[in-house]
Amino acid sequence: MAILEWIRFLVGAAFLLGGLTVFGIELFGVFHYKYVLNRMHAAALGDTLGIALCMLGLVIFSGFNFTSVKMILVVVFLWFASPVASHMVARFEVSTNEEIEKECEIDKGEE
Repeated sequence: MAILEWIRFLVGAAFLLGGLTVFGIELFGVFHYKYVLNRMHAAALGDTLGIALCMLGLVIFSGFNFTSVKMILVVVFLWFASPVASHMVARFEVSTNEEIEKECEIDKGEE
């Protein structure tokens, strides 16, 4: 039984370390890029994967109980909320930045 506990601990720790690594790479991307849409893209991708890996590690640590169900629901909520929030920030940036043509190409749609 002690072997199974060690395996569970190592797998949970691996997921937590993987999530923290993703968050570290995300921070590098946020501070490395100079344009706001690139920063936002790095942050949106990083937090979605990072929170999923960290929460999965915590679910493995706690076992399957009501707390783990709540953690899974947090991940599901963030998977829906983060892309929507990122999309709204990007649309706000495109609609309010008058000098956006200097930074990127904007498709105006069919004329």
